[in-house]
Amino acid sequence: MKAALTRCALALAACAYTCGQAQAQDPGQAQPYASFHQVDAVQASEFWLDSGFATEHFKRNRNLNGGNRGVGFEYRFLTTAVATAGGFVNSDRAWSDYVGVIWQPHAFGPIRLGAAIAAFNGYPRMRRGGWFPAVIPTATYEYKRVGVNVGIVPSYKDRLYGGISVQLKVRLF
Repeated sequence: MKAALTRCALALAACAYTCGQAQAQDPGQAQPYASFHQVDAVQASEFWLDSGFATEHFKRNRNLNGGNRGVGFEYRFLTTAVATAGGFVNSDRAWSDYVGVIWQPHAFGPIRLGAAIAAFNGYPRMRRGGWFPAVIPTATYEYKRVGVNVGIVPSYKDRLYGGISVQLKVRLF
């Protein structure tokens, strides 16, 4: 799992670098695309189907579930914002639901950067499985009809176990 997540992160970095270099050589494209830049908030309309998550936990000695199967949906209403909702089997092997917004006002090349601001439930040691808010730093790469979200999930005491989560997605329309 760790090797797969490392390869995914390296692939995202290589893609950002390659796309940035190609854009920098094309005089018809704006130079800021080749590096870190702010994304213009423009109205959009895209609907995505998301998988569950593959998670590499920071605390590897706890026998946590890293294959967080599930399904989710995203509706991109701005180039900088996506409404999202779904469910998955969490690290404690219990069902969790989520609803929120992924706000990504910055980018590095083609990789959008920001945070998921969401509410989750289903974690037995967090509010007895009830709903709680969370902010998760998130990077997104999309190419035509496929994409990937990578989140850095923070740990919280002995209630939530942090890690790096990868979520695949397909654009439906």
